[in-house]
Amino acid sequence: MYAVIQDSGTQIKVAEGDVVKVAIRDLPADAATITFDKVLLVSDVDKKGSLKVGQPLVEGAAVTADILAQERTRRVGVVKFKRRKTYLRRKSHRQDYLKVKVTSIKA
Repeated sequence: MYAVIQDSGTQIKVAEGDVVKVAIRDLPADAATITFDKVLLVSDVDKKGSLKVGQPLVEGAAVTADILAQERTRRVGVVKFKRRKTYLRRKSHRQDYLKVKVTSIKA
């Protein structure tokens, strides 16, 4: 069984047992699980014809995941440069994300 969820403007295809990176959000300090309500598609591979496509969301569907860690991506360098003007500015950025493991998909 797999599902397509929407999280912070991105669509992610997930199956049970997958470890995915999602956008960081404000959660209580003792939160161990997270539930995604915005499910766009649910499909059961074992059963033929069991594809549910939402208009835009599937009613009553939810994906539950365990929070594994809060991490940061690799450093991304940003350079502003103008030729022949001795202008050079360097900055860098690291994006925060949550690493989660999908435990169940409810259709």
